[in-house]
Amino acid sequence: MRSLTVAVESFPIAGTFRISRGAKSEAVVVVATLDEAGCRGRGECVPYARYGETVESEVRRIESVRPALEQGADRFALQDLLPAGAARNALDCALFDLAAKLSGLRAFEIAGVPVPAPVTTAFTLSVGSPAEMATAAAAAGARPLLKVKLAGEGDPARIAAVRAAAPDATLIVDANEAWDRSTLERNLAACAAAGVRLVEQPLPAGADSALDEIDRIVPVCADESLHERSNLGDLRGRYDAINVKLDKAGGLTEALALVAEAQAQGFQIMVGCMVATSLAMAPALLLASHARFVDLDGPLLLARDRPDGLVYERSLVHPASPSLWG
Repeated sequence: MRSLTVAVESFPIAGTFRISRGAKSEAVVVVATLDEAGCRGRGECVPYARYGETVESEVRRIESVRPALEQGADRFALQDLLPAGAARNALDCALFDLAAKLSGLRAFEIAGVPVPAPVTTAFTLSVGSPAEMATAAAAAGARPLLKVKLAGEGDPARIAAVRAAAPDATLIVDANEAWDRSTLERNLAACAAAGVRLVEQPLPAGADSALDEIDRIVPVCADESLHERSNLGDLRGRYDAINVKLDKAGGLTEALALVAEAQAQGFQIMVGCMVATSLAMAPALLLASHARFVDLDGPLLLARDRPDGLVYERSLVHPASPSLWG
């Protein structure tokens, strides 16, 4: 007999995490736990207001499929029970973890991906004034890959300040939809001048057709404009890469299929995350072998992680132990 438990947990962020849409000082996550035959599977999600999600809405979604799950529904049946989003992600990852525990296999074997290896993750710099961001960049300058959050007005100065403070780091930037058509080419030029390797979601989702009209002198990556495989056709000719996040895709099952389809269509892959604990990062690490850039630094931004968390050696993140997930 299988049982489902749902819990809401809060983890303080080290300082404040700021993007163009606002700031937060804690990561509130929803954890789904499935117990069966003495084995336990767990999955974690981050409800995201940008996509109309709240903690309460995602708990309700999880509870809405309790009967099916407790009667044995697997992760493939789950795809038809819930839409893509945070709730399905928590359950999909819990089902992956439970299947691994019940079978004695590792999750990567079930997923059919290579044995996970340590990978370099980006380290995120919150948006601030150019001086504030330069200070943060200097403190993190020994890290090989920095992800720079931007906010729109004044972004060329932010980009230049970070590059001056961290001259040896590879830079990617994330505008979180904060640019518009009038600033797009000027900001891309500033990125090119600073040697930025990737620009994530410069324009608002649904208002990004201008990317069809310009010379993308720096590769551009879709984040908010992409959720599932069904979105890929809208992005061709507009984006060079996609950011795959389990909370958007609705779990590892869909994310694996999304990566395969995106690569077949010529997109580069970035694997990203919300600010969350190691339990949310662990399944996403199974996508890392396909990714040009990995951005799984959520636990590095927290004041504390959960027990048995991932091991980070500066920016090198190691695969999860079975005691955490998978």
